[in-house]
Formats: sequence, C-alpha cells, structure tokens
Amino acid sequence: MSEKIKILIVDDSEDDAVLIERELRRGGLQAVCKRVDSAGTMSEAIMSQTWDVVVTDHNMPGFSSQDALNIVKQYALDVPFIIVSGSIGEDIAVEAMKSGAHDYIMKDNLIRLMPAIERELREAEIRCARRRAEETVQHLAYHDALTGLVNRAEFEYRLKKVFMRCRDEKTIAALLYLDLDQFKIVNDTCGHLAGDQLLCQIASLLKSKLRKVDTLARIGGDEFGILLENCTTESAYSVASSLTEVVDDFRFVWRDHTFRIGLSIGMVPIDANSASPTSILSAADAACYTAKESGRNRVHVYTEHDNELARRQGEMQWVEKISLAIEQNRFALYRQPIKSLADQDEALHYELLLRMYSPKGEIIMPGSFIPAAERYNMMGVLDNWVLHTALSWLAVNRQQVIDSGTFYTINLSGHTLGDEETLSFIVTMIEEQDLPADRICFEVTETAAIANFSNALNFINTLKLKGCRFALDDFGSGLSSFAYLKNLPVDYLKIDGSFVRDISYDNTDQAIVKSIIEIGHTLGLKTIAEFVENNEILSLLEGMGVDYVQGYAIGKPEPYINTEAGTLLIDKRVDTGN
Repeated sequence: MSEKIKILIVDDSEDDAVLIERELRRGGLQAVCKRVDSAGTMSEAIMSQTWDVVVTDHNMPGFSSQDALNIVKQYALDVPFIIVSGSIGEDIAVEAMKSGAHDYIMKDNLIRLMPAIERELREAEIRCARRRAEETVQHLAYHDALTGLVNRAEFEYRLKKVFMRCRDEKTIAALLYLDLDQFKIVNDTCGHLAGDQLLCQIASLLKSKLRKVDTLARIGGDEFGILLENCTTESAYSVASSLTEVVDDFRFVWRDHTFRIGLSIGMVPIDANSASPTSILSAADAACYTAKESGRNRVHVYTEHDNELARRQGEMQWVEKISLAIEQNRFALYRQPIKSLADQDEALHYELLLRMYSPKGEIIMPGSFIPAAERYNMMGVLDNWVLHTALSWLAVNRQQVIDSGTFYTINLSGHTLGDEETLSFIVTMIEEQDLPADRICFEVTETAAIANFSNALNFINTLKLKGCRFALDDFGSGLSSFAYLKNLPVDYLKIDGSFVRDISYDNTDQAIVKSIIEIGHTLGLKTIAEFVENNEILSLLEGMGVDYVQGYAIGKPEPYINTEAGTLLIDKRVDTGN
C-alpha cells in the first residue's frame, strides 16, 4: 500500500512500537504513527485528530486492551482495532473479538500485521460506503433530491402535526401553496436543465425570506408548500404578498435568455375548526388554481365556495375527457424497450406506456392527464383500461410472446394495489387464458407501495405465486423507510430518472445512482435505469453495474396496442415521452 494512513499505537514499550512501525514499512505501508500509553494520552490523541487504525498491546501498567477498546467505543470510532501482544490467552483473545476487536496478533509473529491491517481497512471502507448509501436513502426519504427542500411526504407529516397542535392547543397557522407561472416556458425553451436550475434558485430565494421555524417544501414539479406556524391570517397574507413581489422582481438568466417568473399562491388559514390536513392541502391547491385563473402572480385566500367551484370545474373537465376518450377508443399503449447490460443475448423487455389522443388525433402525454386522474380518483378507470387491453392482447398473442422471449411491464397505480376486484381479474385472466405470467412484470411506484403497504404486499405475493414479477418504480424519489424495501418482494428496482439524466456532469447524482445500485444488488434485486438519453450516460451506467437501461439511447416509445385486443398500431405519430 502506498497511501499514507494514520495509526495510533497504544503500547507502554517504545521499543515494541518501533518494531511495529518497522514491520509496517517492510510491508510497504506509508504510515504516520503516534504512540500513547494511557487512557488520558489516548483520549487526547483521538480528540486531536482522526485515526485510520488502532493497534494496542494487551497488558500495560494500569491499562489493558479492553480499556483501549472501551475508549474507542466511547468516541464512536469505526476503525480497525488490532491487538498486538506478547502474552494473551486464547480465551481472552476470543472475548476481545466478541467485544469489538477485529484481530489479535502475537508480537513474535508480526508478519501477520500487514495483511490484517489491509484486510480491515478494506472492510472499514465497505462499512463506510454502506453507511453513506443508507444515509443517502434516509435523506431522500424526507427531502427533494433537486432542491434539498423537504419533500411532499414530510411536508404532509408536518402539516398533520400543525393541524393537531392548532386543534388541541387552539393555536393558529397558515398553509401557502405556491405555483410558478412561467416554468413551462423555461422548460420548453431551454430544456430540463434550465428548469431544474430555476427551481433551485427559486427555492433559495423563497427560503431566504422565511423564518427558520417555517417549513418550505417542494411538493410537485414546479409547486412549493409553506407552513407558517403561530401566524395570523393577516401576517400570513403579508408574507405571501412579499413572496410574490420578490419573485416578480427576480430575473432568471439562462445563456442568452432572460425570463420573468410569476408566482401564484393559494393560502389557507389553519385553526381549531379546520376539517383535516387533507382538506387543508386540497383547499390550498384549489386556492392556488383560482389565483392562476384570476390573472396569476397573486395571492388568493381560500373560501369554501371557491374550493367547491374549482373542484367541480376540474372534475367536469377531466372526468369527461377521460371517459370520452375511452368511449371513442382514443387511448393506446405504446411500448419502449428495456435492454439488459448484463446479458447481451437476453430478449428485450418492453414497458407499456399509456397515451391519449385528442379528437384531432394529437398525442396527449400522461403528464397532462395522469395528475388530474389521480386527484379526481380516475386512476382506477385508467388502470382497468390498461389491464384489459394489455392482458387481452397477451392472450391473443400468447405463443408469439413465448417464442420471442419478450417481457412486458405494466404500470399500476396505488389505487389498484388495494383493489381486490382488479386482483381477481388478473388472476382469472392468467388462469383461464393461460397467459405467460412469467413474461409479465407489474410496475408500482415506491410511494404507492408504501402508502398501501399491507394491500400491496398481498397483491404482489398473490401474483408472484402465479409467476409474475414486480418492479419498484421511481426509487429514491420519496422512500419513507428503508425497512419497507427489505420487506417488499419485488424483483426489479427502477432508479428515478431525475437522478439518471444528469449523471454525466452531476457528481451528486452519480453518487446517488451508485448507492441505489449497491442497495439493489445487496438485496438481490436487478436494477433498471430510465432516462438513458445518450451513449455517455449509457457508458457510465454500464461501468456502475446497472442491470437494465431504458431511454432514448435504447429506443423511443412506439405505438403498439389499441383497444381492439390483438391489434397492433402501425401509425408513426411523434411521441416525446421517455
């Protein structure tokens, strides 16, 4: 080893310490060593700097290896602890190992010292990497990866606590729901990288104008939430108005473009009479919608009448559009290939992607109608359409699927994970139509699986017994507890595309992706990276050891199945999804 490491030698004999240093140099180790011989001097050394290895004698006047080990534990050092002694019994050595020592070596056999140090340094590095991966996942559980702000799940948890405090202690608070008015223009004009930079700058700007006790969260693509505790309605309105002014004065510059950004805010007072955290958030969303409809860049304070109006308008618009599209056969399933990097001879996997067509035949991407379908409880309708269409097609084309070795992934929402009728339908189709269940993978988001954990577990286990597989989508975007992942019997871990698309120049995203791959492989799961848009990203992912890749570098979504079972779509309408 050529790297310098710092070794703390605990020994009352200077001659023995010199012998240890000589053996380390003979083994090629460049080390900075310091000798101590008491509890006091050892504690001082630990407090003065960091150490890579602790090597200790067993018997010293008034001090032993166990005392030294206790000091290491006291300061919570996770470093190799090796006993080097001229007199230590086997039983004492075993007890020392049980207490936390990593190895023991006799002074007349110092040739074992270098291999022991090298081995334990490698093990310490592995432990450190594992801790970093777990800390990354833990951080992602409560924070938005892009802005570093609190994420939606944590925001809703804090909202619940504020609601209960207002109810029980008769305090007052306010919730602000913020939406950027010109975000889509920036994204469409300059791309996602510019949009991401805008979100980060706005997040910093908003945070600088709030109290430390206030909670600022990113709760959607370009949507933010603010909790103002112990704040009157008048003060909250003043804060909201000041935020619209500061954002209005802000100019976002990207290369040769300059953008003026607006901010629409929905405000809801919280007091002892508030109905529920869910109703507060829904009301704030509706108030924000009303602010946008009223001219943007303004604050709208929630009233029950406004909320009901906004809700009725949204329900009428999207329920009618989705229902009419189904009736008029204006939905289709596209497919996008997923390629194995581990086995080049493995047949392509395909993810089936939902698309809606407008009455004029224009493609409507899922991002336009899925959020509204989720908000107004239409996901069950869409999932049923997808399942009926995909499984009917698989029944008709059963032999073709088997012969080709292809593999199809079907997305399911959180609503479906708790629907016994849908589960029964899938089981019936597999049994009665003799579907190739081992060629079917159901994809669910981690947030949906955790929110419906017991139902999800039953759903997954039932279909896995039939031969189906499962993928956990968007991993890293909102995991509530690492423990859940260990208990979900999924086969694939799909890395959130927001971490993948920038890894060619973002070191943080690289570290996150590496951590997720390591976590997946540690749990025996295959990993899938989406948003692989170019060969540079593909090459990086291959080097990281990801198992499967999906994105434009592999293949774009293409029209595939419509509502007539067994029918292939042959049109070539442009699809901008990934």
